Amino acid sequence: MNSPNSQEPAEDTVICSAKGCRAAAVWVLAWNNPKLHTPDRRKTWLACEEHREHLSQFLGVRGFLKDVVRLEEWEASSAAGH
Repeated sequence: MNSPNSQEPAEDTVICSAKGCRAAAVWVLAWNNPKLHTPDRRKTWLACEEHREHLSQFLGVRGFLKDVVRLEEWEASSAAGH
């Protein structure tokens, strides 16, 4: 159990991928670099509400962004696939 003064997220909390951010992730940004990955491969970045747009733009400008999905939807679809 976390103490009320703890600034760190819970051990099982998934953290945003933005540099220096420690907020809980809410979004999954699925992407791939076509120069390095096969078309069906998906790498993922995680984003909190605050950083979703910034990270999406970063990947989108490069043509890497394939999908943006809420974390719970991504987890549910991943669990169903196994």
